[in-house]
Amino acid sequence: MNQTAIFWPMIAHAALVVIIYGMLGLRRRQAVAGGNAKVSQFRENREEPAESLFVRNALENQFELPMLFYAVCLALQASGAVDAITLSLAWVFAVSRYVHTFIHVTSNRIRYRQPAFTVGFLALIALWVLLAVDLLSAG
Repeated sequence: MNQTAIFWPMIAHAALVVIIYGMLGLRRRQAVAGGNAKVSQFRENREEPAESLFVRNALENQFELPMLFYAVCLALQASGAVDAITLSLAWVFAVSRYVHTFIHVTSNRIRYRQPAFTVGFLALIALWVLLAVDLLSAG
């Protein structure tokens, strides 16, 4: 299998981060234009307006669990352990982040957001387990 294929789910996730940054900027501009926020309050960002709060929280989520995703993908590629299973799990993780984010920036209903998070979390655990198994079997 092409070992660089693992980079595509990473690129897909990076694209999601860019989309969320754009959405955050748009929602903040709308809050200022609507009179619900002042530009100066974003200097220290202590009071995020309701219009953009869910988006800001969704953005913060992209720098928590996904950091482990990037690390395991790079480790899988470096060790030559990318196969159909690891690639599929990487895509499951990336897609779960899109679903999680969509729910987060729209309804933000935990009953829907939690399963999306759990699917990605389990895929990530599986990636780390597969990396460990591969490393143990190579040694």
